[in-house]
Amino acid sequence: MNYIEFVIYAENSAQLELIEGVLIAEGIEDSVISDPEDIHELLEKKNSYDWDYVDESVLQLERERPSVTVYRDANAAEQNFLDVLSEKLKEVLPACETERRLVCDDEWKDKWKEYFKPTKVTKSLVVKPTWEDYEKKEGELVIEIDPGMAFGTGTHETTSLCLELIEKYIKAGDDVLDVGCGSGILAIASGLLGAKDVLGIEIDPVAVEIGNSNVRLNGLSENVKVVYGDLTKGVDFKADLVAANLMADIVKILSADVARHIKPGGIYISSGILAQLADDVGAVIKKCGFEIEEVRIKGEWCAIAARPVQDPQQDILLCKK
Repeated sequence: MNYIEFVIYAENSAQLELIEGVLIAEGIEDSVISDPEDIHELLEKKNSYDWDYVDESVLQLERERPSVTVYRDANAAEQNFLDVLSEKLKEVLPACETERRLVCDDEWKDKWKEYFKPTKVTKSLVVKPTWEDYEKKEGELVIEIDPGMAFGTGTHETTSLCLELIEKYIKAGDDVLDVGCGSGILAIASGLLGAKDVLGIEIDPVAVEIGNSNVRLNGLSENVKVVYGDLTKGVDFKADLVAANLMADIVKILSADVARHIKPGGIYISSGILAQLADDVGAVIKKCGFEIEEVRIKGEWCAIAARPVQDPQQDILLCKK
């Protein structure tokens, strides 16, 4: 199947929000934003990023015009829709320029790989896609990964926050439970950091296959396994560390079940939580028998590390009500 790549060029970064507003009004919620200002801030180190080199393709992005790209099916109806959309954009931004390009299915499927480069995500952990070369430095642990259709490349704030906290709290010989493990990146990181047994649970059978494939890529099949399942049904595994990179509402729902699967003195790391919801989610976690150890924020997202109290059973009952 072929697609139309429809690129909308802005005169400056401030216009990108106006373009997004038009797209949303026309029912388009998925788009790719290219803002050279973001690249400029990154290169100027206005944020606390750390790197050893900058890829030349990133320097090129800084010189490009701000743009928003959407993809539509390649058919007459969508072409007509894009004609109408172009007129709507002109009404808001008269100088707005657009261009269209036909993209074949294979090119579309692999397009995202251009932007997934080896990335140092914590003090010791580097995430490397299978199709990229990387020279490992002293003290680094390299996670080899091909995420396929599963969530989790390590570069999103929610995943990197989890990896930072796992690196901080994990101990050699720990048993680890990764709830909703996606590509398996948190489970693999735990194995590389010295965990004894790691169990990843995933309700998506495609993600289970991808997760186990990534486990094999990293030579961890002996102690890291990804299985199809639901934490609330029939999982018989007690962990020293439980990681749950999900969403705020799901973290709230599953926290009582996590309390039943965590060992005394263990650590519960949850993420996928908007920073503005940290207090709300933290209150539920405490109600389910945990004490908050720390809340770590990155961008719009946060992760919460918590430990079980000595006798959480009463709190678990309250949480379930």
